[in-house]
Amino acid sequence: MSEAILRCENVVKRFRRQTVLDGTDLDVQPGEVTVLLGPNGVGKSTLLRCAMGLVRPDGGSIRIAGIDPARNPGHAREKIGYVPDVPDVSAWMTLRDVYRICAAWYPSWDAAEASRLADVLAIPDRTPIATQSRGQGMKAMLAAALAIRPPLLLLDEPFAGLDPIAREDVLRGIIGELRDADRAVLCTTHDLDVASRIADRVAIMADGRIARHGTFEDVIERAPESARDVSRLRDAYVDAVDPQEVLS
Repeated sequence: MSEAILRCENVVKRFRRQTVLDGTDLDVQPGEVTVLLGPNGVGKSTLLRCAMGLVRPDGGSIRIAGIDPARNPGHAREKIGYVPDVPDVSAWMTLRDVYRICAAWYPSWDAAEASRLADVLAIPDRTPIATQSRGQGMKAMLAAALAIRPPLLLLDEPFAGLDPIAREDVLRGIIGELRDADRAVLCTTHDLDVASRIADRVAIMADGRIARHGTFEDVIERAPESARDVSRLRDAYVDAVDPQEVLS
């Protein structure tokens, strides 16, 4: 197995008296889409923010291609394409504006790839992103993140708040774009249908730790490819998050 692009070892993060991350271990490999599943508030977004260097862990270590984001956040962020759960742009900004900023900040910016993604994902480039639908805004952020050509792509609940039609539109647009032999992808979600469609590997988070981690088939007890259905993943998810709960 190749060297992990993102490596989290025994990561601990506390906010006042609440322990959000309690010894979290996770590796994310190049060429794979890893989906981090878990209920709201379990620490998924906090782990991503630690990886970005936006939040400093209280214990353990995180490495992005060997770089410590807590000590060298700027250097680490050069390796990351980050898509937050809400598009983080000023009200007036268009896709062209976002592209111009990314081109100035990232030496690896690929203008040709940015143009291709705008066409493939059908994103208007002269309309303010804030005035577009949430789905269009999410595609704009994803296009910008991918055109950086990052070794690591972090997606924080990219499908949350989308209606079923918008979610399907975004999913169909990005599934083929996520996979790259040299790029690792970590996507947080609590949407089991999304996980079943995009994941090579699944990590289920509970109580600030990774309760279960492996290939999709391993996590649902080595089901064959033909059995990659949501109900099997649901059972594995509930068992990992709350073994006492039984779904009808």
